[in-house]
Amino acid sequence: MGIILSGLKEEDAKKLVKGLNDLLANFQVYYQNLRGLHWNIKGKKFFELHVKFEELYTDSQEKIDMIAERILTLQGTPLHTFEDYVNVSKVRVGKNISNDVESVELVRESLSKLLIIEREILDLAGEVGDEGTNAMMSDFISEQEKTIWMLNAWLG
Repeated sequence: MGIILSGLKEEDAKKLVKGLNDLLANFQVYYQNLRGLHWNIKGKKFFELHVKFEELYTDSQEKIDMIAERILTLQGTPLHTFEDYVNVSKVRVGKNISNDVESVELVRESLSKLLIIEREILDLAGEVGDEGTNAMMSDFISEQEKTIWMLNAWLG
């Protein structure tokens, strides 16, 4: 068993890469959902949600890049095809959604699924001493928990 660049055991790094690739696939579907929601939202909440969905997809795009770069740091290969994303993702694809409540519910549902994956990665990173992945997941989790709280407040 070898030691990889980050000082982790190769076996541990491979487990983390698997989890991070799962997260990457789910984030990619979440990101594309947000783009569709941004483009297709209609109704009296259009201006409010159009801007919010753009904020969320811009943030997701940054996180996607961070996840892929973390995978590369752990000497893995990030998933990079739509086929992989759809096959791996647990985030539901939202197609032709234009209703405000349905849109916000999809975002909340998607973030909840991302949080489950992130907590699993956080636990594994803690077990194997991967502070880089641990810190990234902690940041993602605290930010997304706050977003879910805000979405729940919006939904009433």
